[in-house]
Amino acid sequence: MKNYTITVNGSVYDVTVEEKGAGFTPAAAPVAAPAAAPAPKPAPAPKAAAGAGSIEVKAGAAGKVFKIEANVGQSVKKGDPVVIIEAMKMEIPVVAPEDGTVASIDAAVGDAIEAGAVLATLN
Repeated sequence: MKNYTITVNGSVYDVTVEEKGAGFTPAAAPVAAPAAAPAPKPAPAPKAAAGAGSIEVKAGAAGKVFKIEANVGQSVKKGDPVVIIEAMKMEIPVVAPEDGTVASIDAAVGDAIEAGAVLATLN
């Protein structure tokens, strides 16, 4: 055995290293099987494209859709929550930018979204 003194980030450590004989063969490191590529997700079907409204309700932050608060055909007032997204373990409401009727919901619970993504439209 050999003793060494090692300094790491200003801390001093005394270590003892065991030497193996000449006939020692280290075990080969296990080789992981190559991971199979994930199957591509089918493209989502358009959600109420024909009834899409002219007022877009956009995500203010990237995250995941946590809850849908409004339904197609429902009247909403400016500031009413339409969708709730989860970002950095916080629930963030995405609100109607003005009064209107929900024309389409363009996201589903669990969808990963980017900031600025259109989550719904209003008429």
